[in-house]
Amino acid sequence: MNWSWVFLILAGLCEITFTSCLVKADQTVGWVSYSWFGGFLISMSLSMVFLILATKTIPMGTAYAVFAGVGAVGTALMGIFVFNEAASFWRIFFIITLIASIIGLNLVSD
Repeated sequence: MNWSWVFLILAGLCEITFTSCLVKADQTVGWVSYSWFGGFLISMSLSMVFLILATKTIPMGTAYAVFAGVGAVGTALMGIFVFNEAASFWRIFFIITLIASIIGLNLVSD
């Protein structure tokens, strides 16, 4: 098993977490808002650590594209399923093309 790909997926999942924390921080006030900002800082830090670990063996261009893709897909899905954003045909179509691109990069990487 290539642990770098596991670290890269974890980095993307942490990106989804930190974007979601930003939305929740904006929706709350007071100490609750500060706790969401704390979650943002922790998940962003973890995201960067996992990305650094992944790029030890995965080329930076591939790693960043997958990292950004996982984050974009996950954040879009969180928006649809958790934050009640619109789920139009074209939005779903382009999410699927992002997923196909992520899989393709994984298959063609060394």
